[in-house]
Amino acid sequence: MKRGLDGPTPEERPTPAGRRNKQGIRIDPEVEATHEPRRTVISALVAHEPGVLSDVSGLFSRRQFNIESLTVGPTANEDRARITIVVEEPDPGIDQVEKQLRKLVPVVSVRELEPDAMRRELALIKVRAERPDQVAAVADMYDGKTVDSSPETATIEVTGARRKIEAAIDTFSQFGILEISRTGTTALARGTDRTAATDSTAQTADEANRDLQHTNPADDD
Repeated sequence: MKRGLDGPTPEERPTPAGRRNKQGIRIDPEVEATHEPRRTVISALVAHEPGVLSDVSGLFSRRQFNIESLTVGPTANEDRARITIVVEEPDPGIDQVEKQLRKLVPVVSVRELEPDAMRRELALIKVRAERPDQVAAVADMYDGKTVDSSPETATIEVTGARRKIEAAIDTFSQFGILEISRTGTTALARGTDRTAATDSTAQTADEANRDLQHTNPADDD
């Protein structure tokens, strides 16, 4: 009768702690138990080329990061684009978002913005126009602009911080909201603080990978 290698029986083998997510990646129970989630903004400067957004969104989907919004747009440098991500995670999760982004080849630099960074969002809010004077008064209250109107509906554009947008939506709800479209947050650092490192100071993806492997080889788990 053939025997396998000597070792503990299945009942004696140690079982790793922590649940697995849908992708089978084990989640550290200590991280889940001891760190409260917080909302923050991460800005990534990336190569302006096809497929970058797909790579980034695929990363978030695989890792199941709690992403509130993601926006992308051109910068002053036509070869670069800026991706702004609003994430709500415990501190270890936020660190992982930054580290995993740095592993992507098109990513030039990544940083978490300070809490006082300039954050703005645009919302289009379509409401019933049965009380047009009152709709206009609410739009003025939130510095909104009517971008479309008809006898039945009015569409208001509101720009500002997330709380202002949500307050405007709550107030407009008295008229009956038909549709809402929100862009998600975009952000820039204040004053002379740079939102992302320049190309000459940015860490490359290969350098980031080497650093991650040297400092913590288990970051992918």
